[in-house]
Amino acid sequence: MKRRNFIKNASLTGVGLAVGNTLIGCVEKTSEDKKTVAPATTDGSNGSLPLVIATWHVIDATAKAMEVLEAGGTALDAVEQGCRVEEANEKGQSVGKGGLPDRDGNVTLDACIMDKHGNCGSVVYLKDITHAVSVARKVMEDTPHVMLAGEGAKQFALSKGFEAEDLLTDASKKAWEEWKVKSEYKPIINIENHDTIGMLAIDKNGDISGACTTSGLAYKLGGRVGDSPIIGSGLFVDNEIGACVATGLGEEVVKTVGSFLVVELMRQGKSPQEACEEAISRIVNKPNSNYKNFQVGYIAVNKKGETGSYSIHQWFSMTKFQDGVNEQIQSDYFNKA
Repeated sequence: MKRRNFIKNASLTGVGLAVGNTLIGCVEKTSEDKKTVAPATTDGSNGSLPLVIATWHVIDATAKAMEVLEAGGTALDAVEQGCRVEEANEKGQSVGKGGLPDRDGNVTLDACIMDKHGNCGSVVYLKDITHAVSVARKVMEDTPHVMLAGEGAKQFALSKGFEAEDLLTDASKKAWEEWKVKSEYKPIINIENHDTIGMLAIDKNGDISGACTTSGLAYKLGGRVGDSPIIGSGLFVDNEIGACVATGLGEEVVKTVGSFLVVELMRQGKSPQEACEEAISRIVNKPNSNYKNFQVGYIAVNKKGETGSYSIHQWFSMTKFQDGVNEQIQSDYFNKA
């Protein structure tokens, strides 16, 4: 199941809301998609390096990343190039150009990237620049800073040769205008048409890097930033241990510093799968947790190339490319009631 259908089917409340406007771009799974879907698995990998994993069904993105790795590129190059594929995919409506706007009609992007040395870069509330992940890399490599925001991030991108363009496509503008008829804003993840691509890679040298990029919550309040560009929440890499990337309701990931938590749990000896499951349990077991009304999912990899994925609700998936096989793997999940 693609992430758009997941957002629709995982919703357990707010049924009366006009979800049709926010589910533009839903695509039924094709027979080809079905062939790529593997059942939920426990963690572990007997395969070889290099390795790429990413959130959701993004086989074109993981294919690009693997192409970079097979050519001898670094894990950092791979995750950047892989994420750029989705940023340029106008039909996605959740990443880069074509993303659904905030409630004022502005498409604003968040992204981060982290390398094997623990260096990182991030941009938040970036307008008019498609490849936010590449701007984040420039922040990491060409400035003494970790994060740039808003107009400052845009001006920095322009100074580095990125071209400004209108990110609001006709399809996303139409969806926004239909949403404005009622302007119902309830930030419950499962009725919002948005998501991220988070990607982790291990290259032939055994080095790990990761990246995450998104256009954020559809029709969000202007200026809202989720977990995706926050190092330690949306993404964390420790080249001695492993890496994790998150997806879902960013506010809940930030509250538990989710990706850092997963990596630290792996440091303590847990497998990637066990670590992802424990991180989800930290969310759902909080006092008065409203977890039935939102989704969070994690994917992780350790230094041995073992992988894991876990989510609160069904239909989250991970794309994995290893040993010549580029496949979508349905994640195990907590809420089986």
